[in-house]
Amino acid sequence: MLGDFSVGKTSLIRRFVERQFSDNYLSTVGVKISKKTVQVQSLAKENAVSIQMLIWDLEGNTKFKAVTPTYLRGASSAVIVADVSRQVTVDHILDHVQSFLSVNPQGFASVAFNKADLLTEEQLRDIFKRLSLDEQRRIIATYPTSAKTGTNVDKLFYKLACKMIESTSLTSPKRETPP
Repeated sequence: MLGDFSVGKTSLIRRFVERQFSDNYLSTVGVKISKKTVQVQSLAKENAVSIQMLIWDLEGNTKFKAVTPTYLRGASSAVIVADVSRQVTVDHILDHVQSFLSVNPQGFASVAFNKADLLTEEQLRDIFKRLSLDEQRRIIATYPTSAKTGTNVDKLFYKLACKMIESTSLTSPKRETPP
C-alpha cells in the first residue's frame, strides 16, 4: 500500500482484513504487515484457488521515502491510494506508481481513489477525467473506494489476488500429470 499520509491506506486494509472501520486517525510508523487468505477463481484453473496475501502498509510520510524501495523490493503488486478530497494526493499517484515500478518493473498496481463517499458521482468522474491512467499499462484497475462504507474495497484486493494467480500461472512451469 503506497500513498501520501492520511489517505486511508490503513483503513482500507482494516476494512478488508478485519471488516472494521474507525474514525480515529493513527499514523502508521514504518511498516505494518497484515495477512488475509482469500479464495479466488483462476482463469487457468477450474476451481477456486486459495492465496495468502501479505499486505504491507507503508507510512506515507515523505521523510522516510529513502527506505521505501527496500520495502517494495520483491512485491508483485501495489495498491496506490489517494484521498479524493485532497487533490494533492491525487496528483502524487503517478509518483507512487513510478516509485513502485522502478523497483519492480514486472509488477502491477491498482489505484484506490479513497474516501469516495465524500464526493458526488460527478465530482468523482471529474477526478477520473483529469488523471489519465489509461496509458499506464502496469495499472490493472482503478476504483473509487471508501473504507468507511466498504465500497469497492473487496473488489480492489480480489482483483489483485486474481492478477497474482494469473501472472504466477503464466510464469510457473507446467506440471505434467501422470496418466
